[in-house]
Amino acid sequence: MMDHVKLAVDARGVATVSLARSEKRNALSAQMMDELTQMAAQLDADDAVRVVVLAAEGGVFCAGGDLGWMRAQMEADDAARTVEARRIAGMLQALNSMTKPLIGRVHADAFGGGVGMCCVCDVVVASEAAMFGLTETKLGLIPATIGPYVMARMGEGRARQVFMSSRRFDAHEAKDLGIVSRVVANADLDAAIAREVDPYLACAPGAVAAAKAYARSYGPKIDAATMERSIAALLAQWASDEAQEGIAAFFEKRKPRWA
Repeated sequence: MMDHVKLAVDARGVATVSLARSEKRNALSAQMMDELTQMAAQLDADDAVRVVVLAAEGGVFCAGGDLGWMRAQMEADDAARTVEARRIAGMLQALNSMTKPLIGRVHADAFGGGVGMCCVCDVVVASEAAMFGLTETKLGLIPATIGPYVMARMGEGRARQVFMSSRRFDAHEAKDLGIVSRVVANADLDAAIAREVDPYLACAPGAVAAAKAYARSYGPKIDAATMERSIAALLAQWASDEAQEGIAAFFEKRKPRWA
């Protein structure tokens, strides 16, 4: 049974996967990561599923990594930290490597890992009210495991405009940066998602999967070695004094020493 992710599949084979941890702003907990990894495999293996929509409940699309989960890493040993770094890297890779089209429905804010979730989608439709940001450096962290997907989507030049500053930006800038494909009024979001979904239902599913794999083969390579590099970067930053200070400051409701 899944508690942090919900699934609905309609008669056409359109699956909607919804982040369902709204009381925690859909922050990525260990359980949510596991459920998303499992869901990606389940849907990819289901021939009846033609298209997958990634959505969220509540007032935030995804606030990033769960800070309680991050605080646990500050107290964990290297082996436990490695397990958790692999957990988030594996979730992102599972979503990114789905053979089905993956369409992001971003109705509200996406920060940190939420931006990473956008960057593993094939198309992202965002509400004009949504805000975005790679906010890790405020906490003494870096966008490590999401980094390969962010760079693949945005390119180095555009990514460097927002990758290190933790600056928040609106949906129109997210579109200019390549994170978002289309920006619409919130009232028009479902209609815009339908316009993205409908063409796939007239396509041969096998050809769609082959075309997606072919397109990905010409993009930046995100293979096992790339994942290991991102995991190593996350582990190194988790072990840093800045991460200890940033996470502690958040829970103590104070500014970190660098602010």
